[in-house]
Amino acid sequence: MRHTTAFWSRRLVLAAAALATTCLAHAAKTELLVYSALEADQIKAYKSGFEKAHPDIELRFVRDSTGIITARLLAEKANPQADVVWGVAATSLMLLDKQGMLQPYAPKGLDKVRPTMRDPRAQPTWVGMDLWSSAICFNTVEAGKRKLPVPTGWADLVRPEFKGTITMPHPASSGTGYLMVAAWLQMMGEEKGWAYMDGLHQNIGVYTHSGSKPCRQAGAGEFPVGLSFEYRASRTKKDGAPIDIVFPKEGLGWDVEATAILKTSKKPEAARALADWAATPEANRLYAANFAVLALPEAQEKLDFIPADLEQRLAKNDFDWAAANRDRILAEWSRRYEGKAEKK
Repeated sequence: MRHTTAFWSRRLVLAAAALATTCLAHAAKTELLVYSALEADQIKAYKSGFEKAHPDIELRFVRDSTGIITARLLAEKANPQADVVWGVAATSLMLLDKQGMLQPYAPKGLDKVRPTMRDPRAQPTWVGMDLWSSAICFNTVEAGKRKLPVPTGWADLVRPEFKGTITMPHPASSGTGYLMVAAWLQMMGEEKGWAYMDGLHQNIGVYTHSGSKPCRQAGAGEFPVGLSFEYRASRTKKDGAPIDIVFPKEGLGWDVEATAILKTSKKPEAARALADWAATPEANRLYAANFAVLALPEAQEKLDFIPADLEQRLAKNDFDWAAANRDRILAEWSRRYEGKAEKK
């Protein structure tokens, strides 16, 4: 009996020691709060890749659509909560920068990042990861039932036969929605751009608060036509949905997903570690599973259903203009079209 008691006593002591070691190790980890508009099905791989490289840092994510994350960051300006923004549109980060909210930092390997996908200053406040562009998800089965022609460009979507068949992201909520609106206004000029959107509005069934949702709706047959972006289009088609992916011939709206450190972060070393890792070839190889155009071209791969010349199809995009005019454009858009927005 004494031997049995001694045995279990030793087991309890060892278990307590192991638990204490685990608790100490967990307590020693630095927790970073990351605000992100990354797709939910991307975050797991990115988080795992970073934490494998930095086991002493744990990432905690607050994830939502680009517009919602941007609004939240601006609303928290007086008392910022996030340490890092990872995977949010560069045009949104430029707004935060103008508010003095971002910490200039040049991550290791910055010289390898495309000049067009970073803040051009020597100490940038944001550094790109990848770019995403607009795409149309076209349900061939539903279109066949309604005898809808396959669109080849943006202009086709204002034709009367598309009335009520199109779903699009709300540009105030979704970065994908805003990059489309900004592209139309830049490609067509403001007068013709707003006239185009007036015509498109007649054919819209609903404006969603997610850039992915219109493609998922098209894939499920809820609407024959979903205006979305190339990652979600490729993923939806790969998952077996009966869609064609259309890249409008007039040019594609686009923006850059980027990383930035909040000036108020109380964990600057860990925040810089994330900014460094986000610009590494290892991180870019993870981005390459989702996007065709990366900050580090060396890591790019050919994606299923995405044209090899995607970069040549991108519309001219003045980031400074898109950021500086964002509030004005969204106010005018809301005045004209808010009536068809889905309930939040």
